Amino acid sequence: MSNLRFIRGLEPGRRPALVISECQRGILDIEFSTLPQLVEQAQERAILPRIAELASEFRTLRLPVIHAHICHRPDLVGAMVTSPLAAVALRSGGLVEGTSRAESMPEVAPMPGDVVSARRSGLVMWFGTDMDVTLRSFDIDTVVLCGVSTNLALFGGALGAVERGYQAVVAEDCSAGATAESHRFMITESLPMLATIATAAEMVGQLTSTR
Repeated sequence: MSNLRFIRGLEPGRRPALVISECQRGILDIEFSTLPQLVEQAQERAILPRIAELASEFRTLRLPVIHAHICHRPDLVGAMVTSPLAAVALRSGGLVEGTSRAESMPEVAPMPGDVVSARRSGLVMWFGTDMDVTLRSFDIDTVVLCGVSTNLALFGGALGAVERGYQAVVAEDCSAGATAESHRFMITESLPMLATIATAAEMVGQLTSTR
């Protein structure tokens, strides 16, 4: 432990869960996405292979892996157009359950024992979902966030977590923003007020050394 960086929220006795945010084909597959810059950033930063490795470590340690997905009804009931981003997403047909757009990116597809928490509307993982009750059912006290995007979903995820009494940790090298500049700003200026920022390797080092 003496050579490891201390990560607040992953201390001995803490029980973390990994939450993989919106790594779906309708968001990160260039064939379907309406956010080409985000696709480019996720590819340049190579976040999906690192997320897959981090998720594997959590499973090995018998810690929960939760996939925060957007999942619209075929008739789009409940999908409210309350923001420009929602309008763009719904004009493209939405991420409708059962379609290719709603599928996970293959590299980070849910494995047996994982949980999928789906939402039909809103911009972050807490709105109208079972995320909070799922975490509490696992006795979780720290939410480790990864995926996309740092400038919206992960910021909202961290804010929602701390407001509900959880610690929050963001896996910096397992996440991406709409642009390199927005990711850098969120990681250095905004998210540190809510969460501990760490790399996947730092997290795995601390978790494996204390369990």
